[in-house]
Amino acid sequence: MADKPSEEPRPEAELKGPLPESSPIPDDAWEKFVQDAERDAASAPKEPSARARMVAERLRALDEAEARKSRAERRWGRKKAPAGQWQPQGWRTGPAWQEMNGRGSRRRTVWSALGVLLAVAVAVIALNPSAALSWLPGGAAPEAAAASASPLAPETGRPSGAPAGTTGLPTRKRPFTGSPAQRWAAGADAIEVPKAKAVAGVSAARIETALRLTKDFLVASNLDREVLNGAQPKKALALIDPLQKDYLSELRAGLRRPTVENDPTWTFTRFDPDRVELVGPDVRVRGRMTVEPGGTAGQALIRADYTFVYPLARAGGGKEVVRTIVRRIVEVNVPDPVKFQATEGHIWVHDLNAEISNDNCRDGDGRIQPMFRADLYADRRPSGEAVDPYDRSRGLDGAGEECGTVSRT
Repeated sequence: MADKPSEEPRPEAELKGPLPESSPIPDDAWEKFVQDAERDAASAPKEPSARARMVAERLRALDEAEARKSRAERRWGRKKAPAGQWQPQGWRTGPAWQEMNGRGSRRRTVWSALGVLLAVAVAVIALNPSAALSWLPGGAAPEAAAASASPLAPETGRPSGAPAGTTGLPTRKRPFTGSPAQRWAAGADAIEVPKAKAVAGVSAARIETALRLTKDFLVASNLDREVLNGAQPKKALALIDPLQKDYLSELRAGLRRPTVENDPTWTFTRFDPDRVELVGPDVRVRGRMTVEPGGTAGQALIRADYTFVYPLARAGGGKEVVRTIVRRIVEVNVPDPVKFQATEGHIWVHDLNAEISNDNCRDGDGRIQPMFRADLYADRRPSGEAVDPYDRSRGLDGAGEECGTVSRT
């Protein structure tokens, strides 16, 4: 059913100009007002000014849209390589495989700040309607908007907390409005490879190669436009060491026939092009890559922790824009070839951990399914505590067993 049209506010040009300043009321005027009120108790107070009504209506619509958008669901889970056995040191075998848990745990929660935002809006409108207008999408001064969108420096360590909140709703022209990702770098250039050094007996040259291949894997899994539109992640699969036969077999089986226990979206970011389309040329990315000693002499461990933000609209030119946020932590084992067998030009995936925000939370369909306003109206009752998907200060351990909602997208 179509939404009921709302009254159009008066053109903004008619509302420009300063509001009249208040002045003390003379005694005779006040006495006349009291007498008139006694004669006609049904008299109604004067309506708010047109400017105040316009600001209140726009803020109310913004708050309602933000509250609905903020109920978008998330899911998160862990995926590890299949269990294997160590051979005595000196045997030419692959690095140890940790146990793989193919199930993505899920949780569902709810979040809303509509009441608080409306209360603040009423107070600001009463004090300064002109200032309130600058809060609305497109209402900020150009210099303020430019300052808020200045790019962030690269992430060099774990943040101390969540990024500050921003205002506004995404559009096709500005799909990252209202998101901290507005200040993030875009695409593959956002994945910076650190300077390589020898670690745990593994040469700097070998680590440098593994860092480059790890970046290639992240790009092929999460930024390749064809993969994002549902194609097979052939480049990503080709980067995994062929000696990880069981792991590759499981990934390929999930791509052919996804299941709850083996959903490829825990490894590859893929959407359904018949349902949604990517908005604009950019995917915003933020994160870092580090190298540390592995669990055994002769092994180094690369840990890549990145968050990807995808703006989306319904396929066929839908006007409503939503965002899906995917955070992935990929650990790559870099072995010393003198002690361990590994295939040159490939990576050995040691561990994978993922969180997907704004998804319908149904494992087993092999695609990330972002939720739009109509989907949220039909949503079932949620519970629990909301989580900020932009908060990179928290880890991805300890995920619950059900879907949850996020505080923003």
